[in-house]
Amino acid sequence: MKKWFCMLVLGALAVVLAACGGDSTGGGSGDTSDADKGQAYTFKLGHEAADSHIKFKVAEKFAEELEKNSDGRMKVNIYPANQLGKEADMQQQVESGTLDFAILSNGTMSSISESINGWFMPYLFEDLEAAAKASSSEPAKQMMTDLEDKSMIGYGVFFAGQRHIIASKGLQSVADLKGLKIRIPGSPVFESYYKALGAGPASMPLPEVYTSLSTGVIDAVDTDLDAAVSQKFYEAAEVLTLTGHIVFPEVVIGSKNVIDGLSEEDRQIIADTWQSVIDWGVQEGIAKNDALLQELKDLGVTVNEISDLTAFKEVSKSVYEQYSSNDTIKAFIEANQ
Repeated sequence: MKKWFCMLVLGALAVVLAACGGDSTGGGSGDTSDADKGQAYTFKLGHEAADSHIKFKVAEKFAEELEKNSDGRMKVNIYPANQLGKEADMQQQVESGTLDFAILSNGTMSSISESINGWFMPYLFEDLEAAAKASSSEPAKQMMTDLEDKSMIGYGVFFAGQRHIIASKGLQSVADLKGLKIRIPGSPVFESYYKALGAGPASMPLPEVYTSLSTGVIDAVDTDLDAAVSQKFYEAAEVLTLTGHIVFPEVVIGSKNVIDGLSEEDRQIIADTWQSVIDWGVQEGIAKNDALLQELKDLGVTVNEISDLTAFKEVSKSVYEQYSSNDTIKAFIEANQ
């Protein structure tokens, strides 16, 4: 009996020691007890961009800063270039808690949460600096809060740039867009805007755009400067018209199922780190935008500016009316007009 009792005690002691000895790797396995403060984590972060894109740089910056701010307890493994699937796949992984963080385009996120379409209202911002200022407004914060209904935490946005038009000819008036076959991102707001202009918008996968532009399947591309350079659109259409009609945010999200399982202190470290990195990303994006424009000029692209945007802005009002049934979008428009 003594032998069996001793074996039972030793076995129970071994279980207790095992339970107290391990660090957590991967999100979602922590809790909010005081005993778990100081726990180690290795998070996963996914995005679709290659190493030249601002998303890639922001992801790297977050990994670096989070490790530093947590005294080495929190590390981040980054999965760029759609290694974890397309953006829609990564969004679902964040929602379910199998992916801790993701940086996804506003186009993908606006198909999940209606209020985020507010960022796509045409001619709401004069430049990226104005858009960055708007990101701290109450309606913009509400857009991030709305994501909680989808089991996601919205940490904020930074910008890939403003949207312009690259084509084989310059554009100066609304009349120049009548019947223009133009590739757009997969977004109902972009479609509404170009239809209001009388153009023929068409959504297609990014890898198909260059060939379609070269063969005349489309006449023009709605693009930011990063894509115009990296996808080499300038080889098939050598005139860039600077319309700056829509800003294109990148949305930083985290899994609510994962983050809610961390201590309050660790949740705050993550939130503060994301905020500082997003602010950094905004400024990097602005600086990169200026450099990309110069690069396109150096590549021989003709840069065309529209002398009077009044008619384009008038057309935009019909888009505002269409989307103002959403209270958050309506408030966002009113706050930034």
